[in-house]
Amino acid sequence: MTLVRRSYDYSKMEKEDPEEVNHRRAQFLIYKVMEKADSRRKPSFLRVRICRLRVKIGRRLKRLRKSIAAAKVGVYRQVLSQLKAWKRLLRGGETLVTLPHLFT
Repeated sequence: MTLVRRSYDYSKMEKEDPEEVNHRRAQFLIYKVMEKADSRRKPSFLRVRICRLRVKIGRRLKRLRKSIAAAKVGVYRQVLSQLKAWKRLLRGGETLVTLPHLFT
């Protein structure tokens, strides 16, 4: 009885093409990402509410910052106009109308 011995060993592969290796790696990564996307569950109600609340707070803070900036500009203008008025008074600014002397 002669036993025929067959080789089931893996044959040695030649060097793989680097482009093919990169392609296979990219396919694997795409597969992993798609698998992860499929396994994601629906966001919880609490998370959605917190997210909306954060957006709401952000909008309010933005509005507050804008109003504060506008108020600063208004106050700055008022202060400048007051300073100009004081300068005119202290320098004895030009009078707009010269009144005739009544008691001469």
